[in-house]
Amino acid sequence: MKRSDFLRTGALAGAGLVLPTSNAFSDNIVSNDIDKLVDANGNYLHQPLPYNEGFLEPYMDSETLHLHYTFHHGGAVKGANKDMQMIKKALDDNNLETVDFWTKKLSYHFSSHVLHSIFWTNLINKKSEPKGELLKRIDKNFGSFERLKSLMVETAKNVDGNGWGIVAYQPYSDSLTVLQCENHEKLTQWGAIPILVIDVWEHAYYLKYKNKRPDFVDALFNIINWDNVAMRLDSALRLVR
Repeated sequence: MKRSDFLRTGALAGAGLVLPTSNAFSDNIVSNDIDKLVDANGNYLHQPLPYNEGFLEPYMDSETLHLHYTFHHGGAVKGANKDMQMIKKALDDNNLETVDFWTKKLSYHFSSHVLHSIFWTNLINKKSEPKGELLKRIDKNFGSFERLKSLMVETAKNVDGNGWGIVAYQPYSDSLTVLQCENHEKLTQWGAIPILVIDVWEHAYYLKYKNKRPDFVDALFNIINWDNVAMRLDSALRLVR
């Protein structure tokens, strides 16, 4: 798909749901299992973590990671599947009185599934830095890596209540953007493709960092997998060309 076609139609396919198999982003989903969010029948999948639960120590403790992945991310996957079943039932029964409730629930649960799936691959147990095309775009859009880091850190730390700090590629402006997301789906920029996400729900950090969200956000920047962020940017760029 050419970027001009994307801008003209405004049609951004959802994560792995309707992308053609020849698409670059689909190819990445096939080769990167945790990004494969649905099975052949459209049921949402909770993929295995790409590492063991102690892999991110000492910055993220294994108990928090276990609870976070198993019950919070896993609960979102179960919730999304139930939401889809209830929407289908409402359609089959020709009873749409509650469909607005279930579509809102699906927005919440599926958005959580998408962001968590990105979050796990955005982390690694060693220090890395952006380079190549990613660094060029960071310099162009933010002035320097340090300026992007400062903006992302403050954005994540200051989310009202629960939510996420996100670096995304915005196809409409062909640029990187930083945004806050309350819960999992509020304040979303339409069309923006997340490439780096930081979970600042309390369940992501409370066992180790207590109520000190800023300490957790600062710690995460020791284990950001910038190669994964670069891969996601490359997939996003190829998706819209």
